[in-house]
Amino acid sequence: MRSFKSSIRRFILVGTAVLAVAVGGAPAVAQDEAGFQTYINGPLREQALREGVSARTLDAVLPSLTYNPRVIELDRDQPGSSTAAIPAFAPYKARHVDAARINRGRETYRRLRSKLERVERETGVPESIMVAIFGHETNYGSYTGGFDLPRSLATLAYEGRRRDLFAGEFIATMKMVDRGVPRESLKGSWAGAFGYPQFLPSVYLRLARDGDGDGVANIWSNEADTLASIANYFVASGWRPGQPWGVAVNVPSSLNRTALVNGTVPTRCTRVFERHSQWRSMAEWRALGIVPQSGSWPADHVQATLLEPDGPGKTAYLLTGNYRVILDYNCSNFYALSVGLLADEVEH
Repeated sequence: MRSFKSSIRRFILVGTAVLAVAVGGAPAVAQDEAGFQTYINGPLREQALREGVSARTLDAVLPSLTYNPRVIELDRDQPGSSTAAIPAFAPYKARHVDAARINRGRETYRRLRSKLERVERETGVPESIMVAIFGHETNYGSYTGGFDLPRSLATLAYEGRRRDLFAGEFIATMKMVDRGVPRESLKGSWAGAFGYPQFLPSVYLRLARDGDGDGVANIWSNEADTLASIANYFVASGWRPGQPWGVAVNVPSSLNRTALVNGTVPTRCTRVFERHSQWRSMAEWRALGIVPQSGSWPADHVQATLLEPDGPGKTAYLLTGNYRVILDYNCSNFYALSVGLLADEVEH
């Protein structure tokens, strides 16, 4: 059997080289494939074994993997640090907190209410926040990505630009297989996020939870497990029960914004956090003339920062520590605002 598999592997490699030359793109493809095979069957396999992955799993998965140039293209197309002007939030909000997503969210909320109530009771994470993350990440499970996770992660690790990250995620994926996660379930984004909540494999190992008592944390097809896992992520990130994520407000034109500039240098997500003001209590914000657009005002002692995503004179937001928890899931002000706003709509 081993010699047969080796023959098949040689056939694939030769076929890849012939195809590359035939389309004129190169012997580079065959060269990458050969280098890829050397890497995954040498250093990557050895690292995986050292970190506890079984030889049985590696023997089953590694022979199925080939180099994926498309993943490298997508990775290199990602924007780096940019000094371009940040666009307005309103168009993003219109696309991501639209009627279709709100209506599907409300239907999901109603359909899963008994499961959601139990998870909120156990974790303190609001039902609507869980549903909003589910809606934003995969449109309530309608699209989770079609890339083979082991192939994508091994390719990204081989490329080497962020080898430690992607080799670690590949090894986490192999540990998932060791735990019994079906190979065919390992589909996701080109960068390794998978399932309804789009967890990375290392996050799955650390935070995925069984939400329906069947003994399996199935985030690729089970909604109860997905919601329990999202809630557990938020608990681990410091969600404070009973505190809102934020509130939409009107800001008076007389507000002295210069006096509120935050002088702290962010250690991560610089362009995200540098847009936030200094922290003030809700009572202090109210004294500065800021008023909520609707709904109740959070308790006076709650601390919040001010964000004006569309500039002065437009809707602004006072954001609590729980907003920072949403940012931990995806460090983008537009994403976090849309999650909070969708959650508010879902429970109406």
